[in-house]
Amino acid sequence: MSDNELGLFLRVRREAVTPAEVGLPAGPRRRTPGLRRSELATLAGVSVEYVTRLEQGRDRRPSPQVLSALADALRLAPGERVHLHRLSKGAGGGFSCMGAAPPGRTVRPGVRALLERLEPAPAAVVNRLGELVAWTGGYEALAGPLGILDDDPPNLTRYVFTDPRARDAYPDWALVADDQVATLKQGPFRHDPHVERLADELTVTAGAAFTDRVRSVPGLPRPNGVVRVAHPEAGPLRLSYERLDLPADDDQFLLVHLPADEAASRALDRLAGRRPGALRAVTA
Repeated sequence: MSDNELGLFLRVRREAVTPAEVGLPAGPRRRTPGLRRSELATLAGVSVEYVTRLEQGRDRRPSPQVLSALADALRLAPGERVHLHRLSKGAGGGFSCMGAAPPGRTVRPGVRALLERLEPAPAAVVNRLGELVAWTGGYEALAGPLGILDDDPPNLTRYVFTDPRARDAYPDWALVADDQVATLKQGPFRHDPHVERLADELTVTAGAAFTDRVRSVPGLPRPNGVVRVAHPEAGPLRLSYERLDLPADDDQFLLVHLPADEAASRALDRLAGRRPGALRAVTA
């Protein structure tokens, strides 16, 4: 694990912002992806030496004013600003919001009722270890043939990194793997003994595919998007997904998939044994 998550996040976001986005010329000899440290420093009103110290982890306690200036310069979205603030507060380690609490494996009746209302959509309740603790019939029809539900309890993170079928199931496997690592790192990561055990296991069983991502992927999973699935029964699918965080005490999030086009809509209806049109496509 990187012990400098704040610096990692700042560097990744800096490299994702193009000069044009902040009104700067690209120049003919640009070798750095995104902004240079000197450009970020100028935009944020701090020294380039200070930006370097932050990214290298030699300074981990920027003031609220500096954090705000960096967030403005990097054009951070509200969720990213919250994440940046959390990283600055947790830079010293030693405190876990979850304490020693085990992963949330009990689903509240209200959440179960909500899950039932989502039928026939493929939806599941997932905890911080990537364990699937409840799901709809639509999710079982989608995930079962892929092998995702084979373990007890099923673990999406373990499946993605250790089951050979996962690389066939997800044509964009690298992006899916990035999100799984980002989800594990979103909380205290190795300061949480339960997550640490899973990370130790994946370090051995998945090797560099996991450890390289731990060093390079910040803990901010995408809350929504489109994932491609190569389904053995339904064929190629494009699925729109939404990740909806439940209250902190639940220690869970709701993962909902919907068809991203009409072909996926028809395929999911067939998988779930529903009439055509039961699941409408979500289009941009």
